[in-house]
Amino acid sequence: MPDEVFIGSIDQGTTSTRFILYDRHTRPIGSHQVEFTQFYPEAGWVEHDPREILESVKVCIAKSLDKATADGHNVDGGLKAIGITNQRETTLVWSKTTGLPLYNAIVWMDARTSSICRRLEKELPGGRTHFQQTCGLPISTYFSAVKLLWLMENVPEVKAAVEKGDALFGTVDTWLIWNLTGGLQGGLHVTDVSNASRTMLMNLKTLEWDKSTLDILKIPQGILPKIVSNSEVIGTVAKGWPIAGVTISGCLGDQHAAMLGQACQKGQAKSTYGTGAFILLNTGEEIVHSGHGLLSTIAFKLGLKGPVNYALEGSIAIAGAAVQWLRDSLGIISSASEIEALALQVESTGGVYFVPAFNGLFAPFWRDDARGVCIGITRFTNKSHIARAVLESMCFQVRDVLDSMHKDAGEKGETKNEDGEFLLRVDGGATVNNLLMQIQADVLGSPVVRPADIETTALGAAYAAGLAVGVWTEDEIFSQEKIKKATMFRPAIDEELRKKKLQSPTKRRKRCNP
Repeated sequence: MPDEVFIGSIDQGTTSTRFILYDRHTRPIGSHQVEFTQFYPEAGWVEHDPREILESVKVCIAKSLDKATADGHNVDGGLKAIGITNQRETTLVWSKTTGLPLYNAIVWMDARTSSICRRLEKELPGGRTHFQQTCGLPISTYFSAVKLLWLMENVPEVKAAVEKGDALFGTVDTWLIWNLTGGLQGGLHVTDVSNASRTMLMNLKTLEWDKSTLDILKIPQGILPKIVSNSEVIGTVAKGWPIAGVTISGCLGDQHAAMLGQACQKGQAKSTYGTGAFILLNTGEEIVHSGHGLLSTIAFKLGLKGPVNYALEGSIAIAGAAVQWLRDSLGIISSASEIEALALQVESTGGVYFVPAFNGLFAPFWRDDARGVCIGITRFTNKSHIARAVLESMCFQVRDVLDSMHKDAGEKGETKNEDGEFLLRVDGGATVNNLLMQIQADVLGSPVVRPADIETTALGAAYAAGLAVGVWTEDEIFSQEKIKKATMFRPAIDEELRKKKLQSPTKRRKRCNP
């Protein structure tokens, strides 16, 4: 295949959208990123404007094409396909006849559905775990189904559209694909298995919408999209977009895309540090049901006939968002990148511990009533101690999740290197922070591996798209050569100090549960 071949990747995240163009050798040759508005109508509520998201995608594509073309790349002639990756669980409902959203998108971390969750837990015989054997998920504010119920119960326009058969439900991938493929002029209403697995409505074994769940929740199947695999030709970009005529052939939720971008095979785990932090362990073709507060989910399914890889996941609601809070709400730093230098001004937190439970705690605690705390503050405390405590809070949460994973998967469920070490692959914007990565290795007591390209979410979507149109093979995607180019952080503290550090976070998390 000639080198002048390109794959594009739409990476639609919680706080920003980006588009990256890759060449045949997975080198980025053009990219652009746009932040968009976060709406907080009430405490615990988080919303996005679906139309602003669409516009951000269009701008990012156009700017990336311009940059690549200006650098001499023949993108118009060589762009073979695009992949899409997106913030998961974020829920939208729009009108078939107007194409307009009937309400803002309710974001994955939004906690307004707590009363619906409590109601379902009381009504259903299985309580919080009623649907877990079917979909792998507990009843939680996190997942799309309860957000959809809130929209149907509280927004008259949504309720009326559902009753008239005029409503379309989707996560962000569905909204993007419907608009990219024509919208009112024949837009395709689809989602992929990874995003569908986060709605609480898909059967993990059959990969279809679960009829019994839909009946219990009174959600009509007609408003749901068709489920496809992560790597197959889905459709073609319609006129009006900068890449009209290009094939859409990859789609994955962001954490699943990062798994693919990190080439995680059975027994391997990755942690993505973005707005939240998300740790996934590939469990191969076996669904592992957790006894320790983790989620059973899809890792990826590459092609119609490809096997399903499942995963155990621990989702942490607030990671990088805590750094944004330091910047935007407290004014301790003026840019996120400043936190490393500030935290390095002290050798420890000075006894300060921070729990960023702004919207409750996800895995492995699942307490939507938990709230953030910062304890151990004395007259000695300064902003450097608080900055370091915020970094440590991310690492302690990841440790909690990995402890649960080790218990659920056991020794047989984890792959170790030739030195007998379990490696945690890491990615996402926050991993440029070397101090954060060193703290993570120290807290875990095992190595942390950062790839040369930390934007593995966008890369994973590109891999899926390129695989479907023959640009790459699975052997190329899962080559372990990437590890050789990675940066490894090894633990630098002894076991006694590690145990001492881990005792206090356990106590502090108990304090944030009212």
